[in-house]
Amino acid sequence: MKARYLIPVAVFLLMVVILFIGLGRDPRRVPSPLIDKPAPAFDLPLLYDMDQRMTQEIFKGKVSLLNVWASWCVSCRQEHALLMRIARDTDVPIIAFNYKDEAADAKKYLSRYGDPYASIGFDYEGRAAIDWGVYGTPETFVIDKQGIVRHKHTGPISEKNLQEELMPLIRKLQ
Repeated sequence: MKARYLIPVAVFLLMVVILFIGLGRDPRRVPSPLIDKPAPAFDLPLLYDMDQRMTQEIFKGKVSLLNVWASWCVSCRQEHALLMRIARDTDVPIIAFNYKDEAADAKKYLSRYGDPYASIGFDYEGRAAIDWGVYGTPETFVIDKQGIVRHKHTGPISEKNLQEELMPLIRKLQ
């Protein structure tokens, strides 16, 4: 009779242990399957000229950042001043996907806060971002000169992230 209850109790305890381990992990540290692989193919209209297209070829020949953002994203505003500084103080182009946004809202946001981006692909339906494994905004990727994804940062970039993660990797790749 007691053995009949032992299996459900053991399964329950195992689930509690797995849940406890999972809760202790940082959700921003989700590994990307794209690391050390070529940038996923995409073909997006440009935000400021919908007749022009942006593809993964934009990453060839220079170390770049890809920043996925939206005007409705509160965390994107949190990192925006830092992106403006990167654009101003470095020669690293910041390429962007404007994610699931209205073009007019995105343009208004950039007019108000400044435009740090060398080029902006308009990803209205979010399909390109899905191919990149984006599950929220902002997310930032470091892409090398050959168009290989070398790093993914989930969430807003902080000064610490910039100095300890992104810039050392960018310098190494340049």
